[in-house]
Amino acid sequence: MARSIWDRIRGRGEQPTLQPAVTQRIRPARGPRAEYDGATIGRRAAGWRRTRLDANGELTPAVAAALRGIARDLVRNNPFAARGAATIANNLVGTGITFQVYRNGVIDDHLNAIARRHLDTSACDTGGRHDLYGLQLQAARTIVESGAVVMRRRWRRVSDRLPLPFQLQVVEPDYIDPSKHGPLASTPGVNGGFLINGVQFNPIGAREGYWLYNGHPGAGRADALGSTFVKAADVAHVFRADRPEMEHGATWFAPVVLRMKDFGDFEDAQLTRQKLASAFVGVVTGEDVDGVIPGIATDEGDGTEREPLDYIEPGTFQYARPGEQVEFSSPPGVEGYADYTKVSLRAIAAGLGVPYEALTGDLSNVNFSSGRMGWLEYQRSLAAWQWSMFIPQFCGAVGDWLIEALETVGEDINGVTVKWTPPGREMINPAEEIKATRDAIRSGQDTPSAAARRRGEDPDTFFAELASDLQRFDKLGLILDCDPRRVTAVGNPAEPATTTPKEG
Repeated sequence: MARSIWDRIRGRGEQPTLQPAVTQRIRPARGPRAEYDGATIGRRAAGWRRTRLDANGELTPAVAAALRGIARDLVRNNPFAARGAATIANNLVGTGITFQVYRNGVIDDHLNAIARRHLDTSACDTGGRHDLYGLQLQAARTIVESGAVVMRRRWRRVSDRLPLPFQLQVVEPDYIDPSKHGPLASTPGVNGGFLINGVQFNPIGAREGYWLYNGHPGAGRADALGSTFVKAADVAHVFRADRPEMEHGATWFAPVVLRMKDFGDFEDAQLTRQKLASAFVGVVTGEDVDGVIPGIATDEGDGTEREPLDYIEPGTFQYARPGEQVEFSSPPGVEGYADYTKVSLRAIAAGLGVPYEALTGDLSNVNFSSGRMGWLEYQRSLAAWQWSMFIPQFCGAVGDWLIEALETVGEDINGVTVKWTPPGREMINPAEEIKATRDAIRSGQDTPSAAARRRGEDPDTFFAELASDLQRFDKLGLILDCDPRRVTAVGNPAEPATTTPKEG
C-alpha cells in the first residue's frame, strides 16, 4: 500500500511543516468548447443520444418491426392516425396515377389499348380484386403505415388467358427476411458481395435481389417460415429514403408515436375523470345516528340484506327525513383541454407532414389565405413524394414490366416508353385560378400542356379530345361560348382568321 506523504516525511526524520491552505478550483478535463452549442457536452445536452451509426445501423430489424407494430396499432385504434394515413394515401395517389404508352414521343394507340385491357382491370392483380390504381392506393397506405411496400412481378402462362402474361403482387415489408445479413461467400476470382437485412448486393453495391418469405411471417403457417431468393428485376421495394444508403424504410408515424400515445392517454384520463365525477352525485348527512345507511350491511343478519343505493333520475322530487341534508359534488372542470388538444394535434400533423385541417377536419379558424397557404405547402410535399419516391419506384417498375411483357407477346417495343400523370388537384378558387392560368398562357409564362398536366390529364389525350369536339361542333353547326374560334371572351363573335398571302 502506498504510504502517505506524512509517513514519508517522518521516515526521513523531518518534521512536517504546515503551509497555509490554498484553495484551488479543479476544472473537469474536457476538450475545447464546440463552436456549435448543440455539440457541447454539458448538463443541458446530457439527454441527447448521439450516435455515429448509419441509417441501417439505427433502423435494425427489431426496431423496424417494433415501429411497424406500434404504427399499425395506432391506425387500427386511433382515429387521428387512421385519418393521417388515409389523407396522405388519398392525396398521393387519389383515383390513380394514370399512364400513357408512347412510341418516339407520340401515343401508340395500339400498345396503349393492350396495356389498358390489362392494367385498368383486375386482371393485373394476383388476388383478382384490384386494378392498377387500387394497388397504388393500397401500396401508398402501406408505405405510410409500415414504412415500405414490396411489389413482386409474377409471370403467367399463356393458358391463363390474360391480356399480358404477368401480374402484380403487393405485400408488406414483413416479407423480407432480415436474418439474411452479412458478407457473402466468395468464389475463386469472384467477390461474393454482401447482404443487408434481407437485401442482397453485388460487390459494387447494386441490388441483386431479395430474400422473401414464402408467406407473411405473422400468418403462423408452416410455409411462411422459409425464404426464397428473388431477383431484383422482379421486385419493387418502395420506401422513402430519408438518409443516404438507407436500404429499408421506417414508418412515417415514427416521430409522433409517443405523442399520439400520450394524447390518447390524456383523453382517456379526462373521460374517466368526468365519468367518476358525474357518477358521484352527492352525500346525505343527518342526525339519525342509528339510521340504516343505504347500500351498507347492518350489524344484524348475515350481511346479505342490503338496501338499494339511492339514485337520481330526471324529474325526481326527493323528500329528506328531518335533520338530513344533501350536499352535491362539484365535478372538476375541463379547462385547458381544448388548448392542449390543438397543440398536440398540430405537432402530430407537423410530424406526419400534413396540414392540421386535413388531419382533424377542423376548419373553424381557417380563412381563404391561410387555407391556400397550407394547401400549397401540402401540394409541394405531395409532389416531392410522388416524383421522388412513388412514381420512380412503383410506377417505374410497372412501366418496365409492361414493356417487357409487350415484347414477350411479340410486340415491337422499339422507342416505346411509359409516361405517368398524377391526379389533378381541385382548385381552391376556380374563378380566379382559371383566369390566372389563361393569362399565364397568353403571356407566354405557361403552356396548355403544362396546365393539362396540373389538372391530372394527359396533354395528348386532352388535345385529341378537344379537336374531336370542335370538329363535331362544326359538323353540327353549333356555336358555343366555350369555342374561342367563334366567340371572344366577352361574348362577341370572333373575327374569322385571315391568311396573308406570301410575297413572291
